Amino acid sequence: MSKGIILAALLFVAAHILSWLQLNMQFLSEWWQGRGLLSVIVFGIPCGLLFWYAWGQATESLDKSLWGARFLSFGLSYLTFPIMTHYFLGESMFTPKTMICVFLSFVIMFVQIYA
Repeated sequence: MSKGIILAALLFVAAHILSWLQLNMQFLSEWWQGRGLLSVIVFGIPCGLLFWYAWGQATESLDKSLWGARFLSFGLSYLTFPIMTHYFLGESMFTPKTMICVFLSFVIMFVQIYA
């Protein structure tokens, strides 16, 4: 696996974490409820920049494949979301449907990186 793919994956994970926080801080703290614009400014701007750089790095590292970048981002989002949701909100990721999707995200990333 190339350094470019690893960098893209790290940037995507960071972006997905910020995206999750932007959307879900309203459920973690009463203070964030009703502060959507502030949430977009605080989390959305750095999140958007991370996605932008991750997308460029992934596309370049996967032979200029936009589909490869898309599926890498998707696969990493399906790893990040269940972990964050389970850790912060106590929603179990250990349901058959979620575990199948997490497994498939590994398969998607494997195909994009190694096939």
